[in-house]
Amino acid sequence: MAEDHGRTLVLFRHAKSAWPDVADHDRPLARRGVRAAPAMGRWLRDAGLVPGHVLCSTARRARETWQYAQAGLAASPPVTFDGRIYAAAPAGLLALIREVPPATGTLLVIGHNPAIEDLARLLAAAPVGPRTGGSHHSDLDRMRSKFPTAAIAVLQFGGAWGGLAPGRARLTAFVTPRDLGAERASGS
Repeated sequence: MAEDHGRTLVLFRHAKSAWPDVADHDRPLARRGVRAAPAMGRWLRDAGLVPGHVLCSTARRARETWQYAQAGLAASPPVTFDGRIYAAAPAGLLALIREVPPATGTLLVIGHNPAIEDLARLLAAAPVGPRTGGSHHSDLDRMRSKFPTAAIAVLQFGGAWGGLAPGRARLTAFVTPRDLGAERASGS
């Protein structure tokens, strides 16, 4: 049964945006964001995290993040641009995720802070047992400390999307453009 299989949720904060004199919803990516987004897409591809579906904010910086990340991903999963993501609180994002069809094994959500960061923190269960310096502990600590633009949190959980709840997922990766060297190119 599809609904009994594990699920992977990829929460992707939009890449660095510029601040021209336009409405917030219409802000484009900055050069740094244009460099970071394809690098993050390549990381998703290389990590075997090609999504079965993408939920993306309608804000220009989020749509452009997806456009550039998709080029790095080298795949064309179905995408839904949803205006509710733009100003969503974590509970609103969680409600949207719970509506995802059970056949989707990996879901990518591209949105904004503070909702993306707050949702990742809300969903990630605390590690069990003593701190051993393992990846799970360090990624969770890093995520809780700072969730920069273009960062990706990968969470896994058992069951159907409709059953996703606070503390029920496990953070399996937290990656930033800096981790990939994507911020080292010239310009800003």
